[in-house]
Amino acid sequence: MSIKTFIVAALTAASLLVLPAFAQDEPAKKPPSEKQLAQRAKMKSCNAEAKSQALKGDDRKVFMKTCLSGDAPDATGSTEAMPAPTTDQKTKMKTCNAEAKEKALKGDDRKAFMKDCLTAG
Repeated sequence: MSIKTFIVAALTAASLLVLPAFAQDEPAKKPPSEKQLAQRAKMKSCNAEAKSQALKGDDRKVFMKTCLSGDAPDATGSTEAMPAPTTDQKTKMKTCNAEAKEKALKGDDRKAFMKDCLTAG
């Protein structure tokens, strides 16, 4: 047996021993938690509502932030789910968005206007 044949045979045998170690199955993925499933559902519904309102750009960002912050901690630190916006709040949001669009507000000016408009009693 020549040295070349021996080297080829040794490399072939070594590769046959090493390859099965690399061919192992990936570990099974852990199923999503209830909290993750709830967040996915909320994201899906907020996206659908933003799409139905044909929101784009900054309007969409503001809406999504407001919509998704339903479980945000309140001033007392509680993380209980906040109630869904009432029809009056939705109407107010639409009105404020329309005013901001009419005034052609962008960026920080728009954010400040929306904050003042939505908190006005």
